[in-house]
Amino acid sequence: MKAMGLYSAKGIIPAIGAPNWEEAGDPHLRTALHELITQCRENTDSFVWFGVFEPTKPEMDLIAEAFELPHLQVEDASNPEQRAKIELDESGHGLAIIKLLDYVDSTADVHTGQLAVFIGPWFVVTVRHGSIGQLDDIAHRIETSARLRAHGPLSVFYAILDAAVDRYLSVSDSLVEDVEEVESTVFAQKSIASNANRIYLLKRENVEIRRAIVPLLITAQDFSQGDRMYIPAELKPYFQDVGDHLLRVSDSVDTSDNLLMTMLVVSTSLQDLQQNRDVRKISAYVAIAAVPTMIAAIYGMNFEYMPELHESYGYPVVLAVMGIICGFLFRAFKKSSWL
Repeated sequence: MKAMGLYSAKGIIPAIGAPNWEEAGDPHLRTALHELITQCRENTDSFVWFGVFEPTKPEMDLIAEAFELPHLQVEDASNPEQRAKIELDESGHGLAIIKLLDYVDSTADVHTGQLAVFIGPWFVVTVRHGSIGQLDDIAHRIETSARLRAHGPLSVFYAILDAAVDRYLSVSDSLVEDVEEVESTVFAQKSIASNANRIYLLKRENVEIRRAIVPLLITAQDFSQGDRMYIPAELKPYFQDVGDHLLRVSDSVDTSDNLLMTMLVVSTSLQDLQQNRDVRKISAYVAIAAVPTMIAAIYGMNFEYMPELHESYGYPVVLAVMGIICGFLFRAFKKSSWL
């Protein structure tokens, strides 16, 4: 568990109750929380940012009690499989659950984490699940920006959302590059059998991105249009930028999904076409081989009265007939593109 610190517009306030806890279940957590909250309320216009990583239920209950968090919201924040959402009231207080994404280039996998953000009038509580989404850079941004700190807990929410959405863009762009690579392979008709499997895997990773952003699209549109009344005028351009980026990611995901579906259909059609070509080629050679087989079978029946067997030119004539018919069939199949 980690207490991020105590902030105000003037700077960082030394917080006597904000050490770093490296181990869960620290016995002094209750006392430290009480001291941190007391100090925050004694400093006008200050706010506390308290972060936890995969807390146990007793720890989460203690935090919920200290910050007076709603029970249902605490349950949602404790569930690492919770659907992404932003539920803030007219004052900008409530709960936001944001999915954190990371892209592994070597395997083209999209890994997902989760960050729940409780926003109150004088506090921000973040609950992170999964190894993705270190908050050190965000904390540094808050510490070095008096302009952001002046807007209290909402500034932390913006910084977290901005970092998450920027990561969405990066992951989406990486996926687009892989999609373009597969597209060139599909239409070059190389490794047709393996293309369908790779397309399916990319489509599955695209779904991971969609799950992270789709629940946030309504809020993104409100951000872009400046319809959220709890956002101060100074922060509206920042939130509009976040909303625009979210909508851009959504467009990219839809485009990739449609392109992958098209490529899957094309890949399947090319595979069927290749199979049809193989079947036609095999059938043509079978038809050609059937001619000498039939003639040899007739003369192999050993009837007593077969005049051709006693002629001196019988053998070469039969071979010539076989060759002429096979050559004619080969030419006909070649002309019809069966061979």
